Formats: sequence, structure tokens, C-alpha cells
Amino acid sequence: MASKKSSTDFIFFFLVIVLLSIGVIMVFSSSAYTAARDLGDPYYYVRRQLIWATLGLIGMFIASKVDLQWLKSMSNIILLGSLILLVLVLIIGSTRGGASRWIGIGSLSFQPSEVIKLAMVIYMAKSLSVNSYKLKSFTKGLFPYLALIGLVCLLILAQPDLGTAVAVAGTSYLLLAVAGARGSHLFVLALSGVGAVIAAILLEPYRLRRFTAFLDPYADPIGAGFQTIQSLLALGSGGLFGVGLARGVQKCYYIPERHTDFIYAVLGEELGFIGAAFVLLVFLFFVWRGFKIAVSTHDSFMSLLAAGITIMITLQAVINIGVVTGSMPVTGITLPFISYGGSSLVFTLVGVGLVLNVSRYSS
Repeated sequence: MASKKSSTDFIFFFLVIVLLSIGVIMVFSSSAYTAARDLGDPYYYVRRQLIWATLGLIGMFIASKVDLQWLKSMSNIILLGSLILLVLVLIIGSTRGGASRWIGIGSLSFQPSEVIKLAMVIYMAKSLSVNSYKLKSFTKGLFPYLALIGLVCLLILAQPDLGTAVAVAGTSYLLLAVAGARGSHLFVLALSGVGAVIAAILLEPYRLRRFTAFLDPYADPIGAGFQTIQSLLALGSGGLFGVGLARGVQKCYYIPERHTDFIYAVLGEELGFIGAAFVLLVFLFFVWRGFKIAVSTHDSFMSLLAAGITIMITLQAVINIGVVTGSMPVTGITLPFISYGGSSLVFTLVGVGLVLNVSRYSS
């Protein structure tokens, strides 16, 4: 086990706080108009976001202090519990917008898919740290992980939630690459993954409409292409410096999911290219610092844990920004730290806490 330092990585913590602060500001800016109009309370969403952020910061603090060897020993149980939750959400989960993704009642509900993302990283970090030498063999090394990833993704697709399934598969794939899987195996796996995504798109008419809208959103400007068009209009309207915080127009009438999936479009309109680029820059520093922490520890479990969580958060940000900029088909992926959300924000911050924990053992 690596030697322990007395303090956590302040730079990584600072970057997260910057993103979280931007998120709270943008949640208020993007939601105040519609919250006042529909709910009679312009502070409705930002108040809830502050509550979730507080809970997430508490979770981050606890995760930064937990015994990582104990976490490693509990990885199987954490994964099993998360899988049970994924099954339960299909049986007793509440349905919103045609998807069964939540367990609980009202504001006390949470998404098991957010739990499984972190649970998969913890389990794979532990398993790969022990069995990485087997990865050169497809049947004995790689296949068991593929079976697990396939099971998790099928359960998530049953909700249905293609975006989260892609995020889980992508994170697991990159973690396998970091752990030393063969390049030829990874190439075949990548082709298989692309084929699976294409099949998932073709088998669901609404996904096919989203994909064709991605190719040409103006072919259906008031239907499947509406979100992408309005998002691009918001980004284009911002220019270099933006129209000013809270002065955006697209969020008032046009952009759907303005405070969740498309909050980056609102940010781009109000803060302009400068503001949008600044957020990207902070995320880039986040990636750099996360991987620096991962490679600075001599414990393989801790190293893979920090790398996996950094990949998980970064990949989600890439998907979200790709959707908002019209570079990817529309999915239901939020922007980490910035989008409005409960369980997503809390478990992301818990993941950050684990990375901060690992930083205490970095050389």
C-alpha cells in the first residue's frame, strides 16, 4: 500500500468547486423564468440544487476519508447491491417521460443508474488490480468483464436509457484499456460496441428519429431536430462575450431541458464563447489533475479507481457537450457539476471524494 500524505489534492478540489459554483449560478439563470411561470417560485430549482450540492459535498467529504482498503473489500457487495437496484427500478420504479429510471417517492427518489456507474468503477478497479495479468487472454481475462458490462447495459437499456448505457460501456472500455488489455481485443470490442449502439438505435423508432435529426436537424425543425436547432441558435446568439448572465432568451421559450441536459447552451448564450471555453478549460484541467493523481500512487487499485472516476466524469461531459453542440445525437446525459440534478450530482461528488482520498496516497 502506498504511503499516506497528510493532505488531499487542493487543485483538484478547487477545480470541482469552480465547476459546482458555475453550475449553481447557471441552474438559477436557466430555470428562474420557467420556475416562476410554471411554479410561482423562481428559486425552486436553485434551492433544490443547493440542497443536493450540500448533500454531495458531505458525501465527498466522507468518501475522501473512507478506508480505501475497506472499500476494495466491499466492491463485490457494492456491485451486487447496485445490480439489485437496477432490477428493482424496472419492477417498482416510477415512470417519467416514458422511462422507468427512479426509485422512491417524489423528491426523495434517486436513479440507480447513477449508483451503478460508480459501483462499476470501484468493482473493476479492484478486480483489474488483482487480475490484470489475465487480460491478455480473451476467454479468461476479458470475457468476464464483457459479460458484466453487457448485463449492466441491458438493464439500463430496459429503462430505457441509451445515453447512460453508452457512458457505462465507454468508461468500462477505457478502464480496460488503462489496465492493459490487448490492442487487438480492444479494436474488436470497439467495433462490437459501435454495432450494438447502431442496433439499439435501429430497434427503437424514437432513437432512429434522433439519429436522423442529428444528421440533418433542419429536416424536422419542429420535431426531432428542434432541440439541436434551438441549442445551436443559443450558442450562436452568445457571440464572443454573451448576451449577459440571466439575459438569455432561448431558455425562456425554446430550449427544452434548459437547466438539465442543455444547460451548456444557456451558458453559451449568456456567457458567450469566452464563458463556454472557460468551462471546457476547467474540465481539461480536471482531467489532467485526475490522471496525475492516478499515476502518482503506487497502489494499482487506487490508481485504477482514480483513473476510472476521472474517465467516468469526463466522458459524461464530452457526451453532453457533444449533444449540445450538435456533434452527437441527443441523449439524456447531464453535464457533471453544472446541470440540475439530484442523484447525479451527489454520486458524482462522492466519486470526486474517492479521487481526493487517493490523492492522499500519491507520491
